[in-house]
Amino acid sequence: MEEKIKRLALLNAVKFNGKSNPGAVIGHLLAEDNNLKEKIKEVSKKVNAIIKEVNALGLDKQKQLIEELGIVEEKKEKKEKNIFGFVEIKGPVVTAFPPEPSKYPHIGHAKAILVNYEFARRNNGKFILRFEDTNPLLAKEEFYKIHLDNYEWLGIKVDELQYASDHMEKFYESARKLIKQGDAYICICPQEKMKKSRMEGTECECRNSKKHSFDDLLNAKEGEMVLRLKIGMQHNNSAMRDPTVMRIIEAPHPRKGSKYGLWPNYDFENSIMDGAGGITHRFRSKEFEMRNELQRYIQKKLGFNETSIYEFARFNLEGVESSGRVIREKIEKKEFIGWDDPRLTTLVALRRRGFQPEAIRNFVLSTGITKAEATLTWDDLIVHNRRLLDKEAKRFFFIENEVEIKIKGAPEQSVKIRIHPESPEMGTRKLDVKEDFIIEKHDFDKIENNKVYRLMDCLNFEKRGDGFHFHSLDYETFKNNKTMIIHWLPKDGNTKAKVLLPDARWIKGSAEKNLSAVKEGEVIQFERFGFARLDSKKDLSFWFTHE
Repeated sequence: MEEKIKRLALLNAVKFNGKSNPGAVIGHLLAEDNNLKEKIKEVSKKVNAIIKEVNALGLDKQKQLIEELGIVEEKKEKKEKNIFGFVEIKGPVVTAFPPEPSKYPHIGHAKAILVNYEFARRNNGKFILRFEDTNPLLAKEEFYKIHLDNYEWLGIKVDELQYASDHMEKFYESARKLIKQGDAYICICPQEKMKKSRMEGTECECRNSKKHSFDDLLNAKEGEMVLRLKIGMQHNNSAMRDPTVMRIIEAPHPRKGSKYGLWPNYDFENSIMDGAGGITHRFRSKEFEMRNELQRYIQKKLGFNETSIYEFARFNLEGVESSGRVIREKIEKKEFIGWDDPRLTTLVALRRRGFQPEAIRNFVLSTGITKAEATLTWDDLIVHNRRLLDKEAKRFFFIENEVEIKIKGAPEQSVKIRIHPESPEMGTRKLDVKEDFIIEKHDFDKIENNKVYRLMDCLNFEKRGDGFHFHSLDYETFKNNKTMIIHWLPKDGNTKAKVLLPDARWIKGSAEKNLSAVKEGEVIQFERFGFARLDSKKDLSFWFTHE
């Protein structure tokens, strides 16, 4: 048991920058032998004790032990989880995702589009991206563009791109049909009166009046009249109490200019576009649940096949603002630096920080399709992103709080360090050193007298009295010392860099000259600091991704 725990702890530690996680190790053990649940306290005690020893070794020594003991990670064939097992399929599948171009898409949009896209992909179906742009007050040209750009970045391959605003005549035709059938009427009541009557469940005099026609509505001024469905003013579902489905908005549209003044609202436009477009399945957040009955009613009255709707819990990360209105206000007040502020989960912010589209996909799909509310944290997303970056990110040294040290007797050398510790094919980077180095203050403060320490991939040294002295070069001499391995820089020849942290604070420090080989947009790992994406090569400014 102890050997198995040590093997799992070492493998987990090298994956996560030298720090093994007890939960991950216990999870592996239980997966192999479910009977261990009966003595979980004893198992947990052993795991925690061994992990404490493993984590104290440091990353270099952990890797050395894995090599010496011949530990190999068991590779298990991954099977794609079927999160759609409960969904009924009767024929060809057509799905759609309909964003409103009124703000930048965030991780909640990512889940909705990926679930709909993935369902179509897994069932050889068709996926439609449709802009619900029938509110000219909210639709903006920049938002169309950013949605298209962000979804392409996520890897979405759209089979058909639609704009609801291109189908205005279809909405008008449907409205005329409902009026003719006696299923809709023109209402001239003030908005407050309509709101009160719907709350009280009372009918207004317009409901059975034929005084106004659809042409009157087309030529009306904003606020003069609306089109309402005739359903029932005492319906249990308040959304069904003669809702407004078309209204006048006297504002230019980014695609249609001033051609139209009468616009459908969300329920009317959505029902018709889904019905006329042959959408078979839709997955969306449960905030729209009360609208489901209304939209199916509209489709039935217009003779369309009903779309199968599946709702899931709203999706966002704990403590992160997602309201487009609030974000806009905070940007205007300079409280956020923009839609890509690192404190946000907009896709532009996640992308600029260095989150990978595959990680976002894996994360949102792993949460499944359930109506149960769950609190998700940054850590839930980070674990998916780290798995990808650990394999690919080049390693470099960065020191924020510098302390200079002179290691007396240290030989002059050109130190070659692997760009990636587990990928020799990526090559090496070189740092020229003599006796003078800089290290982090928090490492400096931990150094004790008469103990041997190691500068990573460079040399071993010890502190005697007030001075530092060269001890040896090889790792073998150091490995039996239970001290720390320290990242470092030569005193001279470095470059200055700065990093924007997730709380929008900048920190500055020194970094190795080899950063000149990093490309803008590339995500690298600063040893013992974290992953960061190079945002601007001009001033070597990085955006912190995560640890």
